[in-house]
Amino acid sequence: MKIQINEDPNLQDTEIIINCRQTNDEILKLIAMLRVMDCKLTGMKDHETYILEAAKILYIDTVDKKTFFYTGKNVYETPLKLYELEEQLSSHGFFRAGKSTIINFNQIKALKPDLDGRIIVTMNNNEKLVVSRQYSITIKQILGVK
Repeated sequence: MKIQINEDPNLQDTEIIINCRQTNDEILKLIAMLRVMDCKLTGMKDHETYILEAAKILYIDTVDKKTFFYTGKNVYETPLKLYELEEQLSSHGFFRAGKSTIINFNQIKALKPDLDGRIIVTMNNNEKLVVSRQYSITIKQILGVK
């Protein structure tokens, strides 16, 4: 793969062009990673609204019918429902890990099999989350493991 950067101070906006023989899984993943960099979400903390980059969100969780974004150091509340976020972020590396949790696959540091087919996920901030047996199939598909 060749990477070429052309700087032009006259350009108003950044444009990325991918030249390839054929679109494959690697190209699609690259596109998804580029899109997640541009994906922004809003979250509330201390009565202020913050604009968050989706790529920096470790995981999303629902507690007492409220939905929260977890970053490395902060927690933000969002009015969006988990299923809405799942739809919006599934093409950006996020996957359902349980009934009330969505994980950013790009923020996972390590995976460890657990009892009954569950998977213990260590996030980049060293927090550990459990992927239920029902959803562990998704991680295996992402990793290409049968």
